[in-house]
Amino acid sequence: MPWEDSYLGRLRAITGAEPVLMTIGARAVLRDDAGRVLLIQRNDNARWAFPAGTMELGQTLTDCAIREVYEETGLTAHAVTPFALDSGEALHTNVFGATYQHVALTVRVDSWSGDLVRVTDETLDAAFFAVDEFPEDLSGSVRPILERLARFEAGDPFTLA
Repeated sequence: MPWEDSYLGRLRAITGAEPVLMTIGARAVLRDDAGRVLLIQRNDNARWAFPAGTMELGQTLTDCAIREVYEETGLTAHAVTPFALDSGEALHTNVFGATYQHVALTVRVDSWSGDLVRVTDETLDAAFFAVDEFPEDLSGSVRPILERLARFEAGDPFTLA
């Protein structure tokens, strides 16, 4: 769906860029059989990040994560496991000058199918990367999220930050 038609796009059309809005959404960590991590190159800032986005009305956070994976990569996530919820105090201003405080559920994609689509309406590229071969323009959230996932998979509890 085009951004203008999304819940957040419609809300921004009413409020304009000025007020800080709180958003809730999801991001997904998806790995291939070789353990490489799927990253998308965002079309708004050209940084490499996990598939992610804002929840739509009537949708669950799990549905949001699954939808974002599909919209940004063409892959269908079949099962996910939540492992972190980030609700930090940091504010983020996008390339259009609108400021947000994000609350994001992060999930591990446990099973998926399909063929990777590298370019979509929301992405400039998408690819699987070995952790030691990440691209240069990496989002600052990628490595901390992978560290949390490693701790979760080692037996630590769900992270609330």
